[in-house]
Amino acid sequence: MTLFFDRLVQRYLPDAFLFAVILTLVVFGLGIGFTESSPVQMVQFWGDGFWDLLAFAMQMSLIVVTGYILANTPLVKSGLERLSTLAKTPGQAILLVSFTAAAACLVNYGFGLVVGALLAIHVARRVPNVDYRLLMASAYSGFLLWHGGLSGSIPLTIATEDHFLSDTIGSVPITETLFSGMNLFIVFVLLVSLPFLNLWLLKTSGDLSKNNLELLHEDRAEEELAATAEQMTPAERLENSAIVSIAIGLLGLSFVIYFFVQNGLDLNINIVNFLFLFLGILFHKTPRNFLNSVNEAVKNAGGIIIQFPFYAGIMGMMVASGLSEQMSSWFVSISTEFTFPLFAFISAGIVNFFVPSGGGQWAVQAPIMVPAAMDLDVSTAKTAMAVAWGDSWTNMIQPFWALPLLAIAGLKVKDIMGFCVIIFLWSFIPISIALLFIN
Repeated sequence: MTLFFDRLVQRYLPDAFLFAVILTLVVFGLGIGFTESSPVQMVQFWGDGFWDLLAFAMQMSLIVVTGYILANTPLVKSGLERLSTLAKTPGQAILLVSFTAAAACLVNYGFGLVVGALLAIHVARRVPNVDYRLLMASAYSGFLLWHGGLSGSIPLTIATEDHFLSDTIGSVPITETLFSGMNLFIVFVLLVSLPFLNLWLLKTSGDLSKNNLELLHEDRAEEELAATAEQMTPAERLENSAIVSIAIGLLGLSFVIYFFVQNGLDLNINIVNFLFLFLGILFHKTPRNFLNSVNEAVKNAGGIIIQFPFYAGIMGMMVASGLSEQMSSWFVSISTEFTFPLFAFISAGIVNFFVPSGGGQWAVQAPIMVPAAMDLDVSTAKTAMAVAWGDSWTNMIQPFWALPLLAIAGLKVKDIMGFCVIIFLWSFIPISIALLFIN
C-alpha cells in the first residue's frame, strides 16, 4: 500500500504551491456551482480574504526562522546531537523521532514541528542509512496529536470566558475536552502506535530511500573573526560584542518569565517564537553570529510566505459563499445521536482541506455543529473535540501545516505524502472508536 501511494503522489501530486492554486480554482468552481454566488462575487470573496492570514503567516515564518536559529546555536545543537545518540539503527531512529515529535506537539504544535524536523536531521547524520523521507514523515506524524494537546485551539477557545459561543454553551473546562476519557484514549493510542506504525513502514525503505545528502553534512561553522579587536572598527566591535547579546537576551527572557508568572504555562505560538528568538540571540553569543544564522534561516520561509495568502483566499471563498456551511449542514442532516460525533469529525476533516486553521475552522463550523449537537442531545464538549480531531486528521494529507517542516528538511510535499497517507488511514480507526463509544 505504501509503495502504491508513494508512486501515486510522486507522479500526480504537484508542488505545494500548485496544490494551493488548484485548490483555489476548485473552490471557485464549487462556489459557482453549488451556491448562489456569481463568478464576480467569488472573485470578491477571494480577494477580500486573501490577506486575512498575514499575521498567522508571519507567526509560522518566524517559527521556522527562530527554530532554525536556535537549533544552530552551539548549546542546542549539542543537545540535539546527544539526544540523537540514542538511535543506533534505522528502526531506533524512526522510533526516537516519532515519539519525540509527538510528545513535543502535545506541548505546543509550533514547537513540535520544529523540534521534530531538527531532531530528524541530527538523527539522519548519525544513522545515514535510514530512509530520510520516512524519518521526516515520522516527525510530521507527531503533528496528528496537536489538537488533543495543550495548544489545541478549539478546546482552549471554548474554555475561555466570553468566547463567541459563550451565550449558548458557556465556558467548557478542559477537564471535559482535553482531559476527557475520549481524548486521553485517542492521545494514548496514537502516541504509542504511531512510532511502531512508522517502524513498520520502514520495510519499504529499500525502495523509497532518498536521503538529502546536503542536509546530512554538518552545518557551516560560525565564522571566526578575521580581525583582532584592535583592527576592528567601532561598528564591528559592537557587532561582535557579547555584552549586547547578553543584555537584550536577558531582557527578552525576563519578559518570558513575567508572562508565565502571569498566565501559567500558556505556550501560545507568540510566546514560543519570543522564547526561541531571544534564546537564539543569547546562545549565539554575539549579534554577528546571530545575524549570520538569520541570513541562512530566512531561506526556509519562502514557501510559507507565498502560499498562506492563497489559503486565506480559499477560506474567504468557503465562508462567504456558504460552501463550508453547506458541507457541515449535509453531515448534520444524516446524523443521529450515536453517529453525530463521527460525522462531525469527518465533516471537519473535509472542511480542513479548505480552511486549514483550527481556530478558523471552529469559527466556521461551530455555529452549525453546536446547535445540532444540542438538538440531538450530544455533548458540546465531545462535539468540539470531534471537530478538533477532524482538523488534525486530514493535516496528514493536506500540505499546509507540513510547509514549515518541509522547509527545514529540504524536501517537497510529495516526498513524505506516500507515508502520510498510511498514517492518515490508520489514525481514523482509534479516533472513530473513541468518538462513537467513549465519553
